[in-house]
Amino acid sequence: MKRIILYYSQRGTTDLVAKTLAKKLNADMVRIHDLKNRDGFKNKFLASINAFRETKTDIVPAKVDLTGYDTIYIGTPTWAGNPTPAIITLIDRCDLRAKDVVLFATMDANHGDSNIARLEEKVKLRGARVIESFTIATKNKSPKKLVKDTETIIEMKDLIMY
Repeated sequence: MKRIILYYSQRGTTDLVAKTLAKKLNADMVRIHDLKNRDGFKNKFLASINAFRETKTDIVPAKVDLTGYDTIYIGTPTWAGNPTPAIITLIDRCDLRAKDVVLFATMDANHGDSNIARLEEKVKLRGARVIESFTIATKNKSPKKLVKDTETIIEMKDLIMY
């Protein structure tokens, strides 16, 4: 079974979750980069509006070839209760027909469930079957605690079988 983790991370917390998943699940990994500047108060505010409106953005890589992968993990931070523009853009460019997908969202406080719900709608429209999902709170957690929480989720949800 071949797995890949596709994710966007601005501050590094989603990156740490993705790296922990990749290590424990022996999965390939592709970090999606948003070419738009999302730093600073004004840009973060605009980023939240872009997430809410599902505004597309320029990303690198522009597209990912998923041929040969059985299970696709897609991860994103939660912005204004929604997936990031980079992940929305990526999903709209991917051929997910007949792919099994596991969704994950990181969040400072809450609204991760609405993020997951929207991700699920998007990937199903692209032909995927969502087999599992999870959210993980990151606020005020040390990297060590975040890794431990991710490992606990892997075990609780038995993600090794996907």
